[in-house]
Amino acid sequence: MICQECGKKQATLHFTKILNGEKTEFHICESCAREKGELIPGTANGFSIHNLLSGLLDFEPSAHSALANKVQPSRCEHCGLTYTQFSKIGRFGCSECYKHFGEKLDPLFKRVHGNIVHTGKVPKRSGGLIKHKREIDQLKKELLIRIDNEEFEEAARLRDQIRELEKKVAEG
Repeated sequence: MICQECGKKQATLHFTKILNGEKTEFHICESCAREKGELIPGTANGFSIHNLLSGLLDFEPSAHSALANKVQPSRCEHCGLTYTQFSKIGRFGCSECYKHFGEKLDPLFKRVHGNIVHTGKVPKRSGGLIKHKREIDQLKKELLIRIDNEEFEEAARLRDQIRELEKKVAEG
């Protein structure tokens, strides 16, 4: 693909910008990108994942952060890293930092991933056992709801379904 700016060189950078709901794609060469002032990944002025994390770390709901500041130490006792330093560099100094800054991380994870618990994907060919265990867990939660709502016939059906799945897990 040829650069949309100069029309001469091969386009090596492909940008998608969305402004006010309108999507625009740009295909430009590296030299035209430098002239336009675009950030080029892998170069001195380039964008890094640390820049992304630093921007996201500025997000702290006020009520939650006030609680976190009172409960959590402001510095990791193991490596000495502060939360402010972490927010600037985008990575922890040691594994103990997760414990020290744990409460402050939940809103960040929820904002980035949409949840604070990782569920992941299960491979089709080797994930049968995991898939059955997840289904059993979900059915048990539903069973408790049915019992609380006194829907005993539906609860009995779910109980039987759970038992069948548990047999499959035990066999396989």
